[in-house]
Amino acid sequence: MTEKRAVILLSGGLDSATVVAMAKADGFSCYTMSFDYGQRHRAELQAAERVAADMGVVEHKVIGLNLNGIGGSALTDSNIAVPETPGEGIPVTYVPARNTVFLSLALGWAEVLGARDIFIGVNAVDYSGYPDCRPEFVESFERMANLATKAGVEGEGFTIQAPLQMLSKADIVKTGTRLGVDYALTVSCYQADEQGRACGKCDSCRLRAEGFAAAGVTDPTRYF
Repeated sequence: MTEKRAVILLSGGLDSATVVAMAKADGFSCYTMSFDYGQRHRAELQAAERVAADMGVVEHKVIGLNLNGIGGSALTDSNIAVPETPGEGIPVTYVPARNTVFLSLALGWAEVLGARDIFIGVNAVDYSGYPDCRPEFVESFERMANLATKAGVEGEGFTIQAPLQMLSKADIVKTGTRLGVDYALTVSCYQADEQGRACGKCDSCRLRAEGFAAAGVTDPTRYF
């Protein structure tokens, strides 16, 4: 197979949309994967579909999960309020094991497709402090992927690509803008309404707004 394929986790937010553009610029045929996992900000699923269509990915897949059946996060349990002011430690918007689950399913699809690269838009600079966004996690998952799969044992193995890992939010915005990302299609807010309008108060809204301001780029986010 001469085609260079990649599976990309696409949430519909700023970071993952930028990652799709970066993978395309690197010559990958892009297969994107989103998750309907019981999140309160379901508008991100429509955003992911818009981004996938706009960027001309080969295939966009939405996988249904029931992480709200586990709960333990403000993003999956409506009884836990989304914080609207910065706090200390790992915030309640952390979803237990989310990136581990998402990457595992992306790994399975990559093996079926014959793809050897999996992209994830985690960041360890301007981020909320989630433990599954750290370089140590990405490196550990890559080792596991090559131990736990037929392709890893018998084939070329997998690479987990996290190209935003050490970029500031401003640098991410600048990179995506240079690559032609239409950020008006994206939704970042943890409690966006059905129209995709943002609260302007949650951690994700704050990081996004600060990133655009620092980059000197107008943020097309719509607020309710």
